[in-house]
Amino acid sequence: MKVFIKCLLQFECKGTDLHEGILGTVNAYYGCVEAQGRGTLHCHMLIWLEGALNPNEIKDQILQSEEQIFKERLLRYLEDTISTCIPELPEEDVSIPNQIFHPYTMRKKDAHLLAKKCQTHRHSKTCWKYWRGPPEPKECHFDLDEKNVHPISLTDPNTGEITLKCLDGLVNHFNASILEAMRCNMDIKFIGSGPASQLKTHIALAAMETAVHKLEKMLQKCAHSMISHQELSAQQVCSYLMDFEDHFTSHEYCSLYWTNFESFLC
Repeated sequence: MKVFIKCLLQFECKGTDLHEGILGTVNAYYGCVEAQGRGTLHCHMLIWLEGALNPNEIKDQILQSEEQIFKERLLRYLEDTISTCIPELPEEDVSIPNQIFHPYTMRKKDAHLLAKKCQTHRHSKTCWKYWRGPPEPKECHFDLDEKNVHPISLTDPNTGEITLKCLDGLVNHFNASILEAMRCNMDIKFIGSGPASQLKTHIALAAMETAVHKLEKMLQKCAHSMISHQELSAQQVCSYLMDFEDHFTSHEYCSLYWTNFESFLC
């Protein structure tokens, strides 16, 4: 992860000169490491780009009819950064010296095989774990389906929501350069519009406050019970014993002890 941050994101440390990386000039990042059901470790990371607009500003720009250039530039950036289909194999009729072993041909084949192996979704029992059965439609939990195809990228003139071009509904979105460098499955999403960016802070806080007041004691008992019986995978144990990080961040934060904070407010 440190190599990914330093070499691909081109982020050295806070306070130094910023450099343009794979995704652009990174202003900040925060990533958490967690274990899958099978125990393998993976990282979820949020990345903030220098000069990027917040979701509300992006929505306002999209909804303004005179901002056509902005919409076109944004969609071009997203299409260039996020791949939604398996790269095609190089055409056999292209004349390249020593085509079989030429770097261009080898890299194209490698990109095709790597994306096909790592990014193509295959339905399993996990996909249907929240399906209650007929008459409820059987939909993949990961929202991956061969019918989810969009030939071109669009912006909704009424809501400002961005629908990115998708030529294969069973492909996890990926960045070609990151996939080629890291050589493992990945997922990438632009959080600028749509359901991922619609939850307002005050709504989230109000919901949390209601839950805390009604279920505080029961939730604490449940949490303590689950934590005390939590099973750790071999990968997690090794990670802790070798003192590997469980999170990656570009900034430092002050610890907030929620129980004491809540008592102070009450």
